Amino acid sequence: MESLSVSEFRAMCFSVLNEVNRQKKRIIITKRGKPIAEVIPHESEEKEIPLADTDVFMGDIISPVSEDDWEAVK
Repeated sequence: MESLSVSEFRAMCFSVLNEVNRQKKRIIITKRGKPIAEVIPHESEEKEIPLADTDVFMGDIISPVSEDDWEAVK
């Protein structure tokens, strides 16, 4: 994991943040050689659902189904 001193981070703050976002990597910020902070990429709270919006309802899903409509009963 890459690390930067506070003074380096201060001088290149915007470019460091853009790099963290673009490359999805973490960067440790140090002060006098000791870690004091970590910059991490933001993860979206909305997780992608693989089968979202793939269902199709045909007809009324609330009313009961009569025996005539069941193929298994025939």
